[in-house]
Amino acid sequence: MKTLLTTAALVFAASTASADRTPMATITNIETNYETVWQNVPTTQCQNVEVPIYGTVQGGGDAGAGALGGMIIGGILGKGLTGKDDGAAAGAVIGGIIGANNAQNGSRRVITGYKTERQCSEVIERQQTRQIKNYLITYEWHGQYGQSYTYNNYYVGQRIPVNVSIVAR
Repeated sequence: MKTLLTTAALVFAASTASADRTPMATITNIETNYETVWQNVPTTQCQNVEVPIYGTVQGGGDAGAGALGGMIIGGILGKGLTGKDDGAAAGAVIGGIIGANNAQNGSRRVITGYKTERQCSEVIERQQTRQIKNYLITYEWHGQYGQSYTYNNYYVGQRIPVNVSIVAR
């Protein structure tokens, strides 16, 4: 019984000691794998644009056209208000005077010139880029070679922990 307990303790101690020792393999080669991706990239696009310059012009209108328009409207309003031809005549005279005066004294906005302005806007461009996908590493442990894909950036000669399993043939 004492021998059995001693043997069991030795087996347990040996298995515990070997469990603490993780096998370490040496990296012998690294291949970088790339992938192509599309990205939306904001860019600024600028162009020169002709922009109108506005100014106010006083009077200078066509007094005859203003008088004619005022006479027609004044005649219609005078006839409508009084119901008589005398009212139409008086309305035409008053409308003509007002129309001619407005045409000469009125102000209006007109384009007096143009200036060049640089206008910019942000646009989204779809661009194709190449980026690292992963690494294929080759490693060696006691004359046996293996390969794995990883996202870690290792270097040749670095030692890494590996899981070793033995399969009978």
